[in-house]
Amino acid sequence: QVQLVESGGGLVQAGGSLRLSCAASGRTFSSYAMGWFRQAPGKERELVAAISWSGGRTYYADSVKGRFTISRDNAKNTVYLQMNSLKPEDTAVYYCAARLTIATMYVEYASPYEYDYWGQGTQVTVSS
Repeated sequence: QVQLVESGGGLVQAGGSLRLSCAASGRTFSSYAMGWFRQAPGKERELVAAISWSGGRTYYADSVKGRFTISRDNAKNTVYLQMNSLKPEDTAVYYCAARLTIATMYVEYASPYEYDYWGQGTQVTVSS
């Protein structure tokens, strides 16, 4: 019902920046949260950032706080993740996710199990 397509990943040197985009199709944005998660080999999929429908609430992993910014443009059905000051430990596959029911509790934003749709992922590799 909802398709998510990430773009913007690639290879970047440490200290550089990337902006990831997640384009949603099949449904317009409504009362659902959007999140960015990442997964490195052998690791759990973890929250990077999440945002409410209105953009009024945002959540960030401690490891990216102050470096990454999540935003959304509902008119374009697109969510962005601006990543600055990238570090080698940011290397992972980054996934966009959408939750189609209202999120009110932190866990509903932060847990990958609380999301309904996922993109295919985009690789981000940060070289030292």
